[in-house]
Amino acid sequence: MAVGARSGRDEPEDRPESPAAAADEVRDAEYAGGTADRAPGFDDGTADSGESEGPKKPRSFWKELPLLVGIALLLALLIKTFLVQAFSIPSDSMQDTLQRGDRVLVDKLTPWFGSEPERGEVVVFHDPGGWLDDTTVSDPNVVQKFLSFIGLMPSAEEKDLIKRVIAVGGDTVECKKNGPVQVNGKALDEKSYIFPGDTPCNDEPFGPLKVPDGRIWVMGDHRQNSLDSRYHQELDGGGTVSVDEVVGRAIVVAWPVNRWSTLPVPGTFDQSGLNVASAAMTVAPGALGLAGAVPLVLWRRRKLTGGRTAG
Repeated sequence: MAVGARSGRDEPEDRPESPAAAADEVRDAEYAGGTADRAPGFDDGTADSGESEGPKKPRSFWKELPLLVGIALLLALLIKTFLVQAFSIPSDSMQDTLQRGDRVLVDKLTPWFGSEPERGEVVVFHDPGGWLDDTTVSDPNVVQKFLSFIGLMPSAEEKDLIKRVIAVGGDTVECKKNGPVQVNGKALDEKSYIFPGDTPCNDEPFGPLKVPDGRIWVMGDHRQNSLDSRYHQELDGGGTVSVDEVVGRAIVVAWPVNRWSTLPVPGTFDQSGLNVASAAMTVAPGALGLAGAVPLVLWRRRKLTGGRTAG
């Protein structure tokens, strides 16, 4: 009998697998979604941790609406307080520049930076006292009061006026019967804005008078239908208005739509020589300073020269 004869089966012999190979097979089975048992304590992070969090639902429009309305009202209040405010024209005193019922937007920003009214500007100002004593004011309802408070509607309670600035502090202004308005001796050409058929001041001549510093002289464009500075000379300030009472400059006609327009300064207020008085006041401090400096410089030079001679 031969030693070591084969058993006669053709299958290959089973050989023991290495530990590393066995681990690879288990891992492959797990990733393939098989049912291989996991090692105790093994956690590959795929275990169900409960309900998955989906995307957050956007807040309802009706919940957002009060916030949006609040922000809009706050912005409107800030704009009315610091930037622009709407005013309604209650009379015919500024025709044809402004008609009764017009809505104008008033610039309230520049006065915060120290800007003061200039000649030719149309300005809104509070009643200086006694100008509107006989004027009745309508009693607005609650809604009108609220809209006026936040600046979405012109105020019906405040006693405000709108006129054109003719002269500012330091100016001398006058108007004789049948004559033009004169500022610092210069005649104004008012044809571009005065009401057709009106005279500059035949109904109430005035002056000459000097406008105090910090005050303005105002007149309506409809001269024969305007109780302006001319008619209040018996009051404190002699008919002038303090710049502190000025709300701001009217810059545009915003309503009605067919009257949209800006309110520029007429060219006659840019004529040369109109600012002579103001220029003299500006140059005076510099001239006085120079006059005082010259003797000081000469004295110091003489002293230095004398010191060198003595040495």
